[in-house]
Amino acid sequence: MAIVLVGTFITVLDYFIVNVAIPSMQDGLNASSAQAQGFIIAYGLAFTGGMITGGRLGDLYGRRRMYTLGVLIFTIASAACGLAPNAPFLIVARAVQGAAAALLVPQVLGILSATYHGERRARAFNAYGLAIGFASVLGQLIGGALITVDLFDLDWRSIFLINVPVGIAAVLLTGRLVPESRGEGRAQLDLVGAVLVTAGLVAIVLPLVQGHEQHWPMWGWVSMVLSVPLLGAFVVYQKRLGDAGGAPLIHLGLFRERVFSVGLVAVLLYFMAMGSFFLLLALYLQQGRGYSAMESGLIFSALSVGYFGSSLLSGRLARYLGRQLVAAGGLAVAVGYTAAGITVSQLGITGAIGWVVPSLLVAGVGMGMVTGPLTNTVLTGVVPEHSAAASGALSTMQEGGAALGVAVVGTVFYPALTDGRADSYSHAFALGVIPLVCFGAAVALVVQFFPRTSEK
Repeated sequence: MAIVLVGTFITVLDYFIVNVAIPSMQDGLNASSAQAQGFIIAYGLAFTGGMITGGRLGDLYGRRRMYTLGVLIFTIASAACGLAPNAPFLIVARAVQGAAAALLVPQVLGILSATYHGERRARAFNAYGLAIGFASVLGQLIGGALITVDLFDLDWRSIFLINVPVGIAAVLLTGRLVPESRGEGRAQLDLVGAVLVTAGLVAIVLPLVQGHEQHWPMWGWVSMVLSVPLLGAFVVYQKRLGDAGGAPLIHLGLFRERVFSVGLVAVLLYFMAMGSFFLLLALYLQQGRGYSAMESGLIFSALSVGYFGSSLLSGRLARYLGRQLVAAGGLAVAVGYTAAGITVSQLGITGAIGWVVPSLLVAGVGMGMVTGPLTNTVLTGVVPEHSAAASGALSTMQEGGAALGVAVVGTVFYPALTDGRADSYSHAFALGVIPLVCFGAAVALVVQFFPRTSEK
């Protein structure tokens, strides 16, 4: 458990930790604004676009083997990021990091699905949810602490180099402590499907993460339109390959299971609400209030306290509440966000920030009630030979949901800013949480469509 969750933690952490280091990275490498965006986009695109293919590779060639390979490449790429001599080099290294993350992350859920059963698997998925939550909410605090301490005068480079000893330890221990598992048969990788799904996902995610910064250019709309035939062709090809007795990248029969298909919708909505809230809060604290990365990270820790507390209890509560635990969590997230929006609108940028902490605790409690239990519910009915591929689809919904949520929030938040004035950030924050409240409430509604058999 500890070894595979290390991989989850460092890959999700590197998705968020860069945000607090961007100013230092831009100054240190004399990077343009477009290149600074590339430090984030390159990782996110490779991560999101490659996870379905990464999951299938684990089913075919061994999940432990692919996990080890993914951690090894991620470690090497982290070292390259930390030693990057210029901005273009760092962008390429970040893309390699993201591709490695796409290879290793689906294996984690695949390994847990194949290794644990019943209540032990539910506890394993709750631990997985804890790792995701802590990496997300503590990314800002950890990044701020590393830059503030400035160990060995490394400045921003330490956020990448810290992965190296962790990754080396994980590679050395995986072979001894993690059991191997794979799907049945020795089919070849569906390369056509891999190209189609990767191109389709990139065509969606790229304009979403760059759209606002470039004022929603025409190429972005064209890209999103092109994603429809690309993903449509992927679905048609997967069906034909499966009907012909081949080995598609992902078996479409998985989506006939209502708990899996409905669960993916719930995951998408939840991560639209979760990931974009971190961006909103960081912008309000750092650009609106002028807090340092360390100071804003301390405020973020209120989310982690609530998250940790409810995650410890969620496995026990799930036995009694079933899907309604996830529904209650979605509503708690919505209530916490609502309270945060109202509080911030009253505080402005000068009121005592401590008044926001209770609402963040409530939101964190809701997150802890959703992440692990929802993951467990979605993957419960998946047969072991398809567990990593299904995990790849689930992980794609997580990362894609975060990107889509940021795009939606950006269309509300940024227009509400008044010529970049700091005092407009509280108003923009309050408006930005409105769609996130709706996403959280929608999670509670969607899970009502789970079949009754998924209650336990």
